[in-house]
Amino acid sequence: MEKDAIVSIKNLTKQFPVGKGHFTALSDVNIEFGVGEFAGLVGPSGSGKTTLLNIIGSLDTPTAGTAMVMGQSISDLSHKQSALLRSRHIGFIFQTFNLLPVYTVYENVEFALLLQRMNSVERHKAVMEALEWVGLIDKMKSKPSMLSGGESQRVAIARAMVKKPKIVLADEPTANLDSKNSHHILQTMKKLNKELKVTFIFATHDEKVMKYLDRIVNLADGKIAADERITDHIKA
Repeated sequence: MEKDAIVSIKNLTKQFPVGKGHFTALSDVNIEFGVGEFAGLVGPSGSGKTTLLNIIGSLDTPTAGTAMVMGQSISDLSHKQSALLRSRHIGFIFQTFNLLPVYTVYENVEFALLLQRMNSVERHKAVMEALEWVGLIDKMKSKPSMLSGGESQRVAIARAMVKKPKIVLADEPTANLDSKNSHHILQTMKKLNKELKVTFIFATHDEKVMKYLDRIVNLADGKIAADERITDHIKA
């Protein structure tokens, strides 16, 4: 693994059982992501991008090959170790916001810290900082049902970022948003990427997202079809 690589994937294959056979979602994938990248796995549905994102996030394991995340082999982690990696170092943002409806905005963001044995003073400081990053201090006492789609996704970003993770994995984060809200969300994530040096990896086929990426990795039929560094893109 390269010294500055936070994610290193080598000869990775992922298969799922289907009837008496299997479906190959990823085939012999080799790729690395460095610290502070703003990269996207791009391709149509079924190309393998979400499967690869799930393996990087230790939600799944390779069938063959290796996935090293922050120097740890995903295949070798116990369930407890995988959960610890996710809770401390990896943030997740999904197209469905996955907010807890009975909790306030503040409580939804704080929830990500409750397993980290952080005292209440430190939690409060971290939550308020995260809500300030996404411009939602004034909504901290609101329930999710009172928020717009754009506001809900900003809460999801705050929840992912509150623990200051090393990696944020975003699976189609703008799929349920209109163009204006999509750009607002992407500008927020780009700003956090630059300021906090967090590695962002997207799974997407949204053209709006692609315009913000520094790197586009095209997947087709479970294989890397192209890997391009972007110099002409939207900056934060």
